[in-house]
Amino acid sequence: MVPKNPRSPSSGAMNGSCCKLEDGFPALQLFGQGVSYTYDDVILLPGYIDFPADAVDLSTRLSRRRPLAIPCVASPMDTVSEAAMSVAMAALGGAAIVHCNNAPDSQAAIVRAAKARRIPFATDPVFLSPSDSVSDFGPAAYAIVTESGTSKSRVVGVVAKSDWEGLANRNTLVSEYMRHAPVSAPASYDFEKVASFLAGGGLEYAPLVAEDGEVVDLVTKEDVERIKGFPRLGVPSLGADGRFVVGAAIGTRETDKERLEHLVKAGTNVVVVDSSQGNSIYQIEMIKYAKSMYPELDVIGGNVVTVAQAQNLIKVGADGLRVGMGSGSICTTQEVCAVGRGQATAVYKVASFAKEHDVPVIADGGISNSGHIVKALTLGASTVMMGSFLAGSSEAPGVYEYL
Repeated sequence: MVPKNPRSPSSGAMNGSCCKLEDGFPALQLFGQGVSYTYDDVILLPGYIDFPADAVDLSTRLSRRRPLAIPCVASPMDTVSEAAMSVAMAALGGAAIVHCNNAPDSQAAIVRAAKARRIPFATDPVFLSPSDSVSDFGPAAYAIVTESGTSKSRVVGVVAKSDWEGLANRNTLVSEYMRHAPVSAPASYDFEKVASFLAGGGLEYAPLVAEDGEVVDLVTKEDVERIKGFPRLGVPSLGADGRFVVGAAIGTRETDKERLEHLVKAGTNVVVVDSSQGNSIYQIEMIKYAKSMYPELDVIGGNVVTVAQAQNLIKVGADGLRVGMGSGSICTTQEVCAVGRGQATAVYKVASFAKEHDVPVIADGGISNSGHIVKALTLGASTVMMGSFLAGSSEAPGVYEYL
């Protein structure tokens, strides 16, 4: 490993005056100089390859007891992680952390919706009642018609956007042009079972219904064909209950204890205490509370960038650490508060300490290309957390605006 800036304080070692390695620096020496490096400040030297690409094992841990097949985590941002992102990331072997910029029951509903699915996508279905008239169908291709117009009641039909757009009178009641109630499939079906269900019945679509009777989504033949064209998905992230692994964020206020209770009841597999400065009495007390109330729940603390910060959170039971302060694309901590650290140095320092305590580290922020992922993992991170890298994707919240 070598610094990319030849004028760095360590550049003299490039000539071999103090470095045993002929071509670069060992990480211990590079990060022992007191210099704060970002990902772009360092580059890795290539080595010798004697294995094929498909022999690479990317399996890792999100937290002490939460394994993942790939080291990728979606950030708890309201522009990134809701049900669709949670399902997509878990299907690929990673995980998403559902944001907490909403009411506790709304966040818990997102967790439940994600955990109710076993197929590698999730939509935000539109629900109508037979007595509704629709003035604007929105971007969805289909709407599910239930007795009450909510997901909690029996399915009675389906409305296709193509049917609605062909109406002369857009105020016509849904009951007059909806398609009859289709056969429903269990939401616990994985993709292969759903595909067989549709093909075996010659169906164009089918609602997915959870064990408690809640309608969670609508899957179509077009969805199945689209997913068949995806690259091989690999090993999904599944919890002990056989459902997708879904994480969720909480804050450090007293009201977040109620939020935590909602999330645990919804089945969240891991909780992230979301704070730009994790080394605070408020976060320490929240981690203590969560571990005492729910000892089987893994709790990830952060954000931290120093060994001293990491030590405080590990001491009170944190099962994982988020590392990064000011490195994210929209983070202004370094500019506003004048604190932080170069992300490469922060990851290396914290990961080196956390490894001694068997605590996985999440490199949070600063990931703008695949090379940054490689650097973070090489420096000791178990996973990388991405926000802007995933925002704007089809799985992220929001709709496309065409100007």
